[in-house]
Amino acid sequence: MRHMLNQESQNSQTASKSSDWKVIANLLPYLWTFKGRVILALSCLIAAKVANLGVPILLKKMIDAMDVPSEAQALVVVPMALIVAYGLLRLSASLFTEMRELIFSRVTESAVRTLALQVFEHLHGLSLRFHLSRQTGGMTRDIERGTRGIQSLISYSLYSILPTIVELTLVLGYFIWVYNYWFAIITLVALVLYVIFTIVVTEWRTQYRKKMNELDSKANQRAIDSLINFETVKYFGNETYESRRYDENLRRYREAAIQSQRSLAVLNVGQQTIIALGLILILWQATVGVANGSMTLGDLVLVNVLMIQLYIPLNFLGVIYREIKQALTDMDRMFKLLGTDQEIADHSYAQELVITDPSKGPHVQFENVSFSYEANRQILKNIDFEILPGKTTAVVGHSGAGKSTLARLLFRFYEVTGGAISFDQQNINQVTQKSLRASIGIVPQDTVLFNDTIAYNIAYGKPGASQEEIEAAARAAQIHDFIVSLPQGYASAVGERGLKLSGGEKQRVAIARTLLKNPAFLIFDEATSALDSETERAIQKELMALAQNRSTLIIAHRLSTIIYADQILVMDEGSIIEKGTHEELLALKGRYWDMWQVQQSQIS
Repeated sequence: MRHMLNQESQNSQTASKSSDWKVIANLLPYLWTFKGRVILALSCLIAAKVANLGVPILLKKMIDAMDVPSEAQALVVVPMALIVAYGLLRLSASLFTEMRELIFSRVTESAVRTLALQVFEHLHGLSLRFHLSRQTGGMTRDIERGTRGIQSLISYSLYSILPTIVELTLVLGYFIWVYNYWFAIITLVALVLYVIFTIVVTEWRTQYRKKMNELDSKANQRAIDSLINFETVKYFGNETYESRRYDENLRRYREAAIQSQRSLAVLNVGQQTIIALGLILILWQATVGVANGSMTLGDLVLVNVLMIQLYIPLNFLGVIYREIKQALTDMDRMFKLLGTDQEIADHSYAQELVITDPSKGPHVQFENVSFSYEANRQILKNIDFEILPGKTTAVVGHSGAGKSTLARLLFRFYEVTGGAISFDQQNINQVTQKSLRASIGIVPQDTVLFNDTIAYNIAYGKPGASQEEIEAAARAAQIHDFIVSLPQGYASAVGERGLKLSGGEKQRVAIARTLLKNPAFLIFDEATSALDSETERAIQKELMALAQNRSTLIIAHRLSTIIYADQILVMDEGSIIEKGTHEELLALKGRYWDMWQVQQSQIS
């Protein structure tokens, strides 16, 4: 059993290392885009470290030169050039370091910007299935931590790890060239032990960091989910319940954070022990050299300064290694988002959708369309109907019959699992999604608005629209007078998800937005089902006017709103069971007739 656990742990570590290198490989192309700046920054790094090595060497020469009996003689002996050179070297070391950071800053920020934009665009390109299965709060934190991870990785590797490696190489070379190999061996062994100890302990500590991240994301998800649904929370008086759920995650996060801090103490004590032993050995070796005359007092000072210069950045190696590992983990999660299969993607041969007669709208055909969200759950079964140009088709049926799925398939939020959907004889799977969706406008059942102004939400139907176009659309949707009556007019904020507006006002904004888009094909997805009768009648007239000279699909619950439709489809369990006009379906005395009788009795 122990062998199996050890094997499992080794496999996990191997996979983690492989994943780390994969993340670095994914990041490099974004950095190498600015290869000129990268090379120049690395040159500045090496120059800074050469200057840094020269500072203690000049200090040694100054000390040796001053090792004379008289202070007056010392002033004569010490060349002023050494003092000036010492100051210039210290200045140049700082100057090259600042130049390196200044030159590389554009590379870092450009890589962050490019990657963040790519992830954002990719997320918008993913299917509705993906977004329905993910929690937005956790996903946004993944992106935020991923972009921050790029900055951390570059900062720690370029500004800490790489400079330390360059300086170590220079110091070891100097020790071997000027003194003897024992200085290099002691320094190298101490550093290797230090690095191994740091990596091993930090790897052990990583489990606590991962647990903290998971709990942090979960707490954030619950907080955002609770705040988004604050009305529901208040409806049921569950504020205390939500607080308990949130606090449970915070409590578990606290425990993981305490464990992480304890393990950090172990790491720090071990590191300082190795550093102390290394310094003792190297200084003992130098002291022996001074005693036997093979080294000067300046050499002793030089060795001590060089070791301190090496060990100062190493004091933070544990933190740096942990942060780099964390940055790689965060970036890995972001790259996995970027690598998520789009599911719904344009084919390489996809063409722009062309509407034969935009003044009437497209000829839409469903040809034996079948669809299922899951293999064992069929939603649509061999749906076959057409919407003629400029005509209105309504779909009715009980909840779960598959009505709203028709709209999602038309927008290509999902791919059909059987059959085909076409616009003017063009299969929607073979046209670009952008051109397809540009031709469709929808007034949904639940209008969700952006937390911005009324003008912004109306203009969303046509980004860049002028104020005159926005107001014209608002007038056509019968909401202009209401907007101008507000203190801030079109600049009035609608609140989170449009909650500052009533249901009818939100629907009118949705109509104005769709009018501004001016699509060839319209979908009304139970657009008035949540409204009172008076508001419904007012909006229904606006919808009828909007549907003039356009191909229209209406998904309805109240039959009284679709009696004027050129064709009515009655759906049940994913199939069309009746088809015809209002009068024809009533004459059949089938399912539609039953539904009509029930609704008429409710009205009376």
